[in-house]
Amino acid sequence: MVREILTVNGNDYDTPDGTNIRDYIHVVDLAKAHVIALKRMLDVKDENPLEIFNLGTGNGNSVLEVINAFEFVSGMKLNFRIGPRREGDVVSIYSDTQKANEILGWKAERDLNDMMLTSWNWQKRIGKK
Repeated sequence: MVREILTVNGNDYDTPDGTNIRDYIHVVDLAKAHVIALKRMLDVKDENPLEIFNLGTGNGNSVLEVINAFEFVSGMKLNFRIGPRREGDVVSIYSDTQKANEILGWKAERDLNDMMLTSWNWQKRIGKK
């Protein structure tokens, strides 16, 4: 499916560029954290039957930063417009990864440009099928 235009929901938030900030994580970094956590369980090193870890980069990127990163790695200009805010959207949210860093020895390795490049390459590959 080709989207003719991308809608950015709001540009009047109290952020440097006015768009929401979120903690984006590369799927490979997420998978690596899961493998480490599963190994911890299998090796019976978990301290409780249920352990909870926040996973992310620990940093936020705005919607416009994501768009700019995609445009940079793809060399393409995205067709987007600014739309109204979505009800209930928070201004900024990102992970506190300290527990995962210390206990699992895990830290996200890939940055926003890595994420966008991987996504772009994947999209090009599936577009050929």
